[in-house]
Amino acid sequence: MKRALVLATLAVLTVSCSKTEKSAAIGAASGAVIGGLVTNDWRGAAVGAAAGGATGAVVGNASERRQCSYRDRYGRRYMERC
Repeated sequence: MKRALVLATLAVLTVSCSKTEKSAAIGAASGAVIGGLVTNDWRGAAVGAAAGGATGAVVGNASERRQCSYRDRYGRRYMERC
């Protein structure tokens, strides 16, 4: 029950994030789990979270589109470079 509640909370919190932020969060979580399992220590989990978060942010930023959505005064939506 607790796991489902935690996962649902994390899903709700990342809905409005950009692709870079989502990738950083996924990378940090994955790095923490892998680092903790490999070293069997919280320090390894912390190092893994930092490395995974940084890597995820770089990958997310590289794959993110560089266009923003705007609306004119008539309500028409158009895309343009940010």
